[in-house]
Amino acid sequence: MNIGLTLIGQSITFIVFVWFCMKFIWPPLKDMMRERQEAIAAGLSAAEEADKKLAEAATGAEAELAKAREEAAGIIEQARQRANQMVVDAKTVAREEGERLIEAAKAEIDQESNRAKEALRTQVSALVISGAEKVLESSVDASKHNELLDKLAAEL
Repeated sequence: MNIGLTLIGQSITFIVFVWFCMKFIWPPLKDMMRERQEAIAAGLSAAEEADKKLAEAATGAEAELAKAREEAAGIIEQARQRANQMVVDAKTVAREEGERLIEAAKAEIDQESNRAKEALRTQVSALVISGAEKVLESSVDASKHNELLDKLAAEL
């Protein structure tokens, strides 16, 4: 066996093998790698687009949340104002009702006072008439008059 001839045979076989690979195997392999590269690039651009949309959605959600918080604060403030107004209205109504009750009580006290005065006048006039009758029935005596006046004063 000749080593030179073996080397030349192996070199020729290797060259044929490389030519065969370059002609029939490398182009489909190269196409598959290009397609894979394009698929990866498309996936990356889709991921970037999804990240942008996610960021936009997050910003939109934050804006909506801020808007909802503002509306809630406004509603709470309106409720507070309404509650304060209701308290003021209730105080006003209660004050007016209290004044009305005080006026009614004063009027009732005046009426009771007038009735008591009238009853007292009636009693005093009855006592005066009774005292006058007693004075006129009995004799005209100063000591008796004083006694009768003292009794009348005690009855009053």
